[in-house]
Amino acid sequence: MHRAWALKEGLRVVFTLARHGAKTAAKHALHRWLSWARRCRIPAFVDLQRRVAAHREAIHISIDHGLSNGLVESVNTKLRLLTRMAFGYTDPHALIGLGMLALGGLCPPLPGRTNQTLTRPTGR
Repeated sequence: MHRAWALKEGLRVVFTLARHGAKTAAKHALHRWLSWARRCRIPAFVDLQRRVAAHREAIHISIDHGLSNGLVESVNTKLRLLTRMAFGYTDPHALIGLGMLALGGLCPPLPGRTNQTLTRPTGR
């Protein structure tokens, strides 16, 4: 159990290093993790090591450029939630309007509001 936890944490270190800009250290940590997971006798991690090794070049590119599909997945999840919220509406423009208001950065002036200097927070 401890070895599985340590392997999981070792893989997290790779992406923590990449996120903090230590690209060379992240690649080296990935190489070390692959060799460690290859030698461990936990079948799930040996299989994971094979899959990670098959995509090693793509992972290196992701480390180099800091690219991730996390933002796309986040927007997709929010759109699915909005779709569930708009389920009762008969017009698809209601869903489009909800999406534009929630994710599109629109901040229309509201009636009865005198202070127009308020802006929408950028953190979502």
